Amino acid sequence: MPLSEAAQSSPHGPASRRSAAAPGQLCLLLILALTWASAARGTCEIRRLPDIAVTMEGTVPLAHAQLNGHDALFIVDSGAFFSLIAPGAVAELGLTADPRYASGEVIGIGGSESAQVMRAKTFSIMGLTVPNLEFIVAGINIHGAAGLLGQNLFRLGDVEYDLANGVIRIVRPKDCKGSPLAYWAAAADKPYSVIDIDFATPQSPYTQAAAYLNGTKISVIFDTGASRSLLTLSAAKRAGITPESPGVERGGNQHGIGRRAAQSWIARFANFKLGDEEIHQARLRFADVRLPTADMLIGADFFLSHRVYVATSQRKLYFTYNGGPVFDLKTRDADEGPETTPEAEPAAAANGAPPDNSGERPASAPAADIRLDQPTDAAGFARRGSASAARHDYAAAIADLTRACELAPGDASYPYQRGMLHWQTKQLDLALADLDQAIKLKPDEVRSLVARAGVKSARHDAAAAAADLESADRLARQDSDEHLQIASVYEAIDNPAAARAQYSKWIDTHPHSDPRRADVLNSRCWEGALAGEALNQALADCNAALRIAPKAASYLDSRGLVHLRLGSYDEAIADYDAALKINPRIVWSLYGRGLARLRKGQSAAGQADLAAAATLQPKIAERAAKFGLTP
Repeated sequence: MPLSEAAQSSPHGPASRRSAAAPGQLCLLLILALTWASAARGTCEIRRLPDIAVTMEGTVPLAHAQLNGHDALFIVDSGAFFSLIAPGAVAELGLTADPRYASGEVIGIGGSESAQVMRAKTFSIMGLTVPNLEFIVAGINIHGAAGLLGQNLFRLGDVEYDLANGVIRIVRPKDCKGSPLAYWAAAADKPYSVIDIDFATPQSPYTQAAAYLNGTKISVIFDTGASRSLLTLSAAKRAGITPESPGVERGGNQHGIGRRAAQSWIARFANFKLGDEEIHQARLRFADVRLPTADMLIGADFFLSHRVYVATSQRKLYFTYNGGPVFDLKTRDADEGPETTPEAEPAAAANGAPPDNSGERPASAPAADIRLDQPTDAAGFARRGSASAARHDYAAAIADLTRACELAPGDASYPYQRGMLHWQTKQLDLALADLDQAIKLKPDEVRSLVARAGVKSARHDAAAAAADLESADRLARQDSDEHLQIASVYEAIDNPAAARAQYSKWIDTHPHSDPRRADVLNSRCWEGALAGEALNQALADCNAALRIAPKAASYLDSRGLVHLRLGSYDEAIADYDAALKINPRIVWSLYGRGLARLRKGQSAAGQADLAAAATLQPKIAERAAKFGLTP
């Protein structure tokens, strides 16, 4: 299941304390609907269901299905033992409790939470309708998704993950026992890798295999629901790396089912090897988490850079390298500083003949041509474009979305997506034109209004940005996550009071069990402290966030500013000391501690802190002065 990315992140990899039976009706109907496609060699044939169309939102794969006649968006999660529905979607989709099952628990990286089983009268996907399908109710709504599609769907056959082309295929090979199933590579005479996978059981239904980290054998789970690949802290230690090792960087907080936020780090490992593919000097993220049966999640970032065929029929996994970064190492934590550099591209070797891959960015073997199967409609071009963007191939992404705009000029989603890419690549005039067109086509689309406000903010037009934000706020549902995006743009135009109000709307409508709650409480605390208003509430917010994550440097930094505003200088210095011990490069902690020390008469120490802050961020004094924070 997916890991959170700040506002892009969500539960992953749960283990259940009670089992739930996969519905036999679904299996039967899918088998009856199988279509046939000839494979490239011999008598082996690939029997294939209709493609599942997948749209990438960053590194999160999303697919549409219908529940009780309602269209619903799902995260495609090969690491989930069963399909899940978020509690907030139950009433909206008209699900009913299944009396045959007592309440149970699901476990993720953030702890555990209670769960129950609900039933949909009808579930439709790939043109098939299944009655009385069961879902476990747990987790949260994220990325607009109602839930997760898990192993009770994907264990119906072999599964081909072609995320770079926006497609997942459930297949059943016929007479292929000894045949290689990487048919796309065989047809193009391209190299491929193949590895053995563990036998799946109801207790451990994951796609699991062995890899090698610094020569140490580790167990990995292939999990499309994990937006970024992740090692456990214990596996990193076995490979000789700890958070205190030289060169280790902070990698941001990771969230999952349960409320706990797990600190992560990014480090360079001498060697990472999976099958015939090897990366020397690999930079990987690791975190203080426990996985049910493994040492590492191989996440959607890996699936985007590879075409993967999970051959349960042979207990093997085939993959070819597409090109682009293998591991997504971005972080969005405010206290982390600049984003880290994406991972080097690997050398995908032919079976038994790995090339010399020395160096951080090894020369790669020829990658598979992901554009052999050209899309035929606007939706196909848009899906491939979103996948290219997630792989950091922005030129290809913009080209595909331009084609989508040409094929479907009346669809507002395509100029919106292209506008987001133009914004991401700092082409602000083009981004604004695209978003203007999207809003012209669909004036009540909140995400387009918020995005245009963000572009206007980047163009230093705060008044115009505020006007779009006010419109978006009027249109957004009270319980919508869109209030978080609205708040972030208010932050960008230096309006902390308005940002705080948006965070309040979210906090007031989301449960205490939501794993994002600590981050949002911290954000409301920070905005209150910046604005110098509701300081007692701000202090309560920071205290609540720190009870969930006591060692979060950004939370300590926020509370330090509240204490500074309140004139509690000893408490402010203590919080800033604690934050800087965790991360010595937090600019606001250095600046705030400098102000607190000056006000206590510690002139030399205070000036030294202010100077250190200015070295890291030359305009920090100018920015702080906007909020009345001056020496």
